[in-house]
Amino acid sequence: MPIYSWAFAVALIVALAITPLIILLAKKTGAMDAPNARKVHKKPIPRIGGLAIYAGFMASIIFVVIKYGLDAEMIRETVGLMLSGTLIVALGLVDDYKNLPAKIKLLGQICAAAMLVLVFDVRIDFVTDPFGDYIYLDNFPIPHLAIPVTMFWLVGLTNTVNLIDGLDGLAAGVAAIASFTILLVALEQGFILVAVMTAALAGAAVGFLKYNFNPAEIFMGDTGSMFLGFMLAGISVTGAVKSVATIALVVPIFALGLPILDTTFAIVRRVRGGVPIFKPDKGHLHHRLLSVGFTQRQAVLLMYVISALFGLSAIALTAVSYQIAILILFIVFLAIFYGVKKLGIARPIN
Repeated sequence: MPIYSWAFAVALIVALAITPLIILLAKKTGAMDAPNARKVHKKPIPRIGGLAIYAGFMASIIFVVIKYGLDAEMIRETVGLMLSGTLIVALGLVDDYKNLPAKIKLLGQICAAAMLVLVFDVRIDFVTDPFGDYIYLDNFPIPHLAIPVTMFWLVGLTNTVNLIDGLDGLAAGVAAIASFTILLVALEQGFILVAVMTAALAGAAVGFLKYNFNPAEIFMGDTGSMFLGFMLAGISVTGAVKSVATIALVVPIFALGLPILDTTFAIVRRVRGGVPIFKPDKGHLHHRLLSVGFTQRQAVLLMYVISALFGLSAIALTAVSYQIAILILFIVFLAIFYGVKKLGIARPIN
């Protein structure tokens, strides 16, 4: 069995096995998500399910390292991702129990990103322009621009996945689809470390999804949503993919296109409405779908389909000519424009 298949299988089994224990732990320690006017569930639900995703991922990576081994650079990056990911999980766990202020959470996310970037040297060295040329960030007049750009990427995607976690199974399913997308492109390009890590992340998310799909027995909480976002962001800029810009940025942007757009329009909506951008509202895409008559399951399944289409677009962009890639982007932007106008997700909440 290929190494990435082992990674997926181990993560899946561990997440499936440990989630019922996490449910019991949450009930005994009071880690319950109470319903309110903004949330859609009607009774308290355990909310530290991210621990199961974290356990599945970590067990999988440790298994792969013991069974197959990694070279020195891969070990450095893997350790960096595991340690900074652990810091994110610890932050999310405290928040799930204590409801930390947004500024404190942001500071914790910045610290985790700084650990990965400064201590373990995982960073975005360059981006590409529309013509495929490399633009090296450290060649700009601003010194060490790669550091703040990478930290913004890490913190931004962490919050992007966190904000979409509003319906049973939504964040876990979208993250799994994004992981599979990056996995397929990594296999095509021969980047084994990226393939292993995304396979492990997908396995953990899918295993947890058994208990998280509507009607959910447990929520992942900030423990899980921030971990999934942070790991997807970190994995996508590991050294193995720095030489291929389409992997390093374009693929994860498209793979996570749905939550990125939802977050972007949430910011636009709140700025237009004159409210703080961190203030929660009921204007997210899943709220809009519920308001026009979709059930929770229907809304989640539709968003899975949209995420899968974004993923297929990401894969296509790595395998087609420049002209066809432009056509794909044009079609995607037209679809986005139509959807935004139809559902009104950029309009302020009255």
